[in-house]
Amino acid sequence: MTAIRFVGSALFLTAFLAVCAHSQADYGVDCSFPIHSKEFNCGNLLGDRKQIYEDFMEGCRKRYSTRASRCDSTEDDRIEMSLRQPQSMVNYTETGFKKIRAPNSVMDLLNAHWKRNRDGLYDREEIWPAGSIYVNHWESPTYMSAVEDTNTRGGGYALKKAVWDAVKPVVEAWTGMEQKPISMYGIRAYTEGAILSPHVDRLPLVSSCIINVDQDVDEDWPLEVYDRHDRAVNITMQPGDLVLYESGSLMHGRPFPLKGRFYANIFIHFEPTGRKLGDTSLEYLDELDDILPPYLLAGSPESDNWARKNPHGWSKPLPSAPIQQITSPEGHRAAAIGDLARLSKLAQTNRRALHAKDENGWQPLHEAVRADNKEAVELLIKHGANKDARVGKKGEGASALNLALDFLSVGADTVNYLMSIGAQNIEPDL
Repeated sequence: MTAIRFVGSALFLTAFLAVCAHSQADYGVDCSFPIHSKEFNCGNLLGDRKQIYEDFMEGCRKRYSTRASRCDSTEDDRIEMSLRQPQSMVNYTETGFKKIRAPNSVMDLLNAHWKRNRDGLYDREEIWPAGSIYVNHWESPTYMSAVEDTNTRGGGYALKKAVWDAVKPVVEAWTGMEQKPISMYGIRAYTEGAILSPHVDRLPLVSSCIINVDQDVDEDWPLEVYDRHDRAVNITMQPGDLVLYESGSLMHGRPFPLKGRFYANIFIHFEPTGRKLGDTSLEYLDELDDILPPYLLAGSPESDNWARKNPHGWSKPLPSAPIQQITSPEGHRAAAIGDLARLSKLAQTNRRALHAKDENGWQPLHEAVRADNKEAVELLIKHGANKDARVGKKGEGASALNLALDFLSVGADTVNYLMSIGAQNIEPDL
């Protein structure tokens, strides 16, 4: 029995009958949930999905009351990204997704961490930004046991690195590209009734995987993805299953409510460096664009959006580059690539460089935030960076948290950290 199947098969109907009582053949976008438009186009094929969606949005508006408009603006942004980003990305695989079993080495690490910390999980409810519509957290809260959290038993950066090191070869072999670790959310436990809006991940989350660590469910909670022809495919997962997916271009979500007590996943994200797997030369560096990262198509809708948000361009990888090659302004590049050793050295020898502004008013803190280098953000704040520092020549731009919410996916390590220390979400002045 295969767990990857097109909607409409007998197996899918058996597992999903309660939700899709009149399910027929396979369906495309804007049937289970808005993806390219808020206009549903499948009638009652999957039941009254329009009413379910309207109830979903109204739940967000009621939760945030005076800030209800953020629900709608975040939702509009989700749909705009689903239109703009997939057509702008380089595809490294034929299908964009694949399900395998996770390596024993990574499951040993995750299972040990989960067993040590599961009993205290419900003391760690996940904090979502005001107006976030990616999960209906106002109705079905999520809980997070971050592997790098030193407040958890056995947690810390060493564990996070070990998980990254165990998964990285799998992602590289699948994509055929050298990958740079970017972000890791984990372990998130969804609860009864949870809905995850279909979406693409914000860049630089490009090559990713989901691992199901544990679950207690009454029926499968399928991951809905869309193939290269915008047709829905549902993937079921059991503990130990790993789904590889090109998260920056592949629509993915869980639009049907979870039926069960919990569903615990970890999300691990990478960014292609532009170097093909097995290439031992540095010639690929000459082919990289000075502005756009290698996974964005020049002249595409997302390329203009990306260049506007990234005035300094893309931080090219510097394999084996000596530390003194980091360019001016001092501190900015170290923060952008997460060079903790360099930042620590600057804290001792040139502390001003840690808080210097460039011509656009960006500080190293903002570069670290944009790249989701949480450890660099922590280090900079520890050494005096203002957690609410704003960009702009006159400080009229976005705050660090506002940048994080704009550039990163909800639940990103840096977003959670800034919110945990009380950083303010200050939008740019009009």
